[in-house]
Amino acid sequence: MREITHARVLRIAGPIVLSNATVPILGAVDTGVVGQLGEAAPIGAVGIGAVILTTIYWAFGFLRMGTSGLVAQAHGAGDGRETGAILMRALLVGGAAGLLFILLQLPLFAAAFAIAPASEEVETLARSYLSIRIWGAPATIALYAVTGWLIAIERTRGVLVLQLWMNGLNVALDIWFVLGLGWGVEGVAIATLIAEWTSLALGLWLCRAAFAGEEWHDWARIFDRARIARMMRVNGDIMLRSVLLQGSFTAFIFLGAHFGDVTLAANQVLIQFLQITAYALDGFAFAAESLVGQAVGARAAMQVRRASVMTSQWGVGGAVVLSLGFLVLGPLLIDLMAKAPEVQSAARLYLPWIVAAPVIGIASWMLDGIFIGATMTRDMRNAMLVSVAIYVVALVALLPVFGNHGLWAALMVLNSARGVTMALRYPRAERLAAAEASPA
Repeated sequence: MREITHARVLRIAGPIVLSNATVPILGAVDTGVVGQLGEAAPIGAVGIGAVILTTIYWAFGFLRMGTSGLVAQAHGAGDGRETGAILMRALLVGGAAGLLFILLQLPLFAAAFAIAPASEEVETLARSYLSIRIWGAPATIALYAVTGWLIAIERTRGVLVLQLWMNGLNVALDIWFVLGLGWGVEGVAIATLIAEWTSLALGLWLCRAAFAGEEWHDWARIFDRARIARMMRVNGDIMLRSVLLQGSFTAFIFLGAHFGDVTLAANQVLIQFLQITAYALDGFAFAAESLVGQAVGARAAMQVRRASVMTSQWGVGGAVVLSLGFLVLGPLLIDLMAKAPEVQSAARLYLPWIVAAPVIGIASWMLDGIFIGATMTRDMRNAMLVSVAIYVVALVALLPVFGNHGLWAALMVLNSARGVTMALRYPRAERLAAAEASPA
């Protein structure tokens, strides 16, 4: 295996940091564009609608993570044929899942709004948003597989190109449709739908090396029972972990809606800061996925440790920079994203939680990447089960006493618990690289 250096980490992580940073910027633009309407309800509607779809889609987020870990290990082991076959398996799963969500959209949305205690105005706008966005489900889910494949083989510049196209087009169409044509919440949804499908076409072109040979239609290999069984084990664990994580985040949104439309809108504004943090720091976690996965595939235990340490050093540095940035620029960014004075005041009140979030969450984000690369998915799943249990206890204890402050505190408890529970299992990653058995 090639030597792991800080320069190599940055070559992988740099484009990912930039590309991932554009994703929450898109959310901030969505919020900021509808915020120009001067009302709280459209902001809350776009926020709830986006969270519902994110919750549904990220039940299949295992396609990015599982594809990344499996392809990185195959790449590290020198099995080029399997890297193409893994991508094809993931694309087939993604397309089928997206079609299923389109068919089941009515009961899915009915269940979501039965849980969400939003006002009638917010719910009406959110339903309109969702009825448009759902048609992008196959493209969005398939893009997880495309991104995971590119990360695993260190083609992160391709990921940057893909994200710049998708989010740049989305932002331009947002401004045109909402501010130019006056389409409101529906304009935000249409812009995203167009960006999703055009991005899938670009992503498949970026992965054209996987389709250059026969691997992508080698059906005997693609449907090999042993390989499918391993994929199912890895992805099943990640899927459960993702459902638990997104369920916890969705509960945060819905519980915040109990405090009224203004608090819901303020939380939605601050969530954009949290998304910026997660996506920016995940750049280093994705570097850990690629490098740790390749080290496990190459049976290089010391390289696993080196990859984990080097990527985490950069992650911690990034977390500190983000915290300082939010401390200094937070009030200005809040004013840019929301024009309603009551939403601005409420968001400033809860800003300190956002300042603390990067430092509190960095361990969980980095260990996610390390565990995905090592395909320690069972350990991830079990750590999440314990962490969610602690989160529920924190909600029960803090919410009645501290209100929305208690809600934010419970979310910080969740991220802390994730970091601690996974750190206790990290030594197994090095043992897997030294073992003869499959790490799955």
